[in-house]
Formats: sequence, structure tokens, C-alpha cells
Amino acid sequence: MTFRNKVQELLEAVLAEREHLFLIDLSINEANKISVVLDGDFGVNLQDCIDVSRAIENNLDREELNFSLEVASAGVSSPLKLVRQFKKNIGRTIKVKTTASEEVEAKLTAADDEKITLEWQAREPKKIGKGKETVEKKLELPYENIKEAIVIISF
Repeated sequence: MTFRNKVQELLEAVLAEREHLFLIDLSINEANKISVVLDGDFGVNLQDCIDVSRAIENNLDREELNFSLEVASAGVSSPLKLVRQFKKNIGRTIKVKTTASEEVEAKLTAADDEKITLEWQAREPKKIGKGKETVEKKLELPYENIKEAIVIISF
């Protein structure tokens, strides 16, 4: 079993015990620096990171292979990558860059396994007469058309 496979197996075991957590990224470089990025249905707290770190570190032998380990939560400005992250952020405002190079900042109102639904208001010219009117916009966007999506934090 390779070092990466061993780490992956340990990570899967600890995440199976904590079903509210899920893996965003696992990377291991040539110097055996292990970087784990987690997210959770209710966020990730410090104790979650400590528990995952210990579960991996306590089951690897540094005398066999020296390594460093970093376990972190996905940052606030990290792009959404998984369907589970989109579902968790329903009701929040997100900024989406599409594969067609369009940008939309809107409220995420739905997310399923194929697509997301965005809703927002826009000012457009009136159909009759001069001036502008506020119209409700809705867009269903398949995941394959999303280049990047980031949650917008408002204070």
C-alpha cells in the first residue's frame, strides 16, 4: 500500500465516524507534506481538525517515513467545489463565474445533483415607455457550466 493510499484510508475512516464532515481536498507533496481541507454541513470547528489530525498522525509511523500534516477547514473565500457545499449554502448570496465568462451575483435558492438555481433582481428598461423597472430573474445553471462559485459574506 502506498503512503497516499494509507493516508486516504485513514481519512475515510475518521470521516465515516463524523458524517457531518466531508473532504474538499487531500494533497501530499514530494516532501511528504500532507494537506487536508475539510468542510462540514454545520461548519468545521477546531476540535474537528484536531480529531482528524490525530486519527491520521497516530496511525502513521514517522520512523518509517517522515511527514508533516496540516488539517484545515475550507476558508470563507474558498470556491465551492462539491454539490454538498452548494446544498449547504442554499439561502446565501453567491458569485458565480460561468464557463461562458459571465458573472452572476445572486441568491442560491436551490441545489440538486445536476444544477443550482439562482434568483436576483435586476433593473431593466421598461417594455413600454421610458425608464427602468425592477424585474425578478431566475437562472438554473448545471454544475458543468460553473467555472467558480464563491459565497459572498455580507455584514
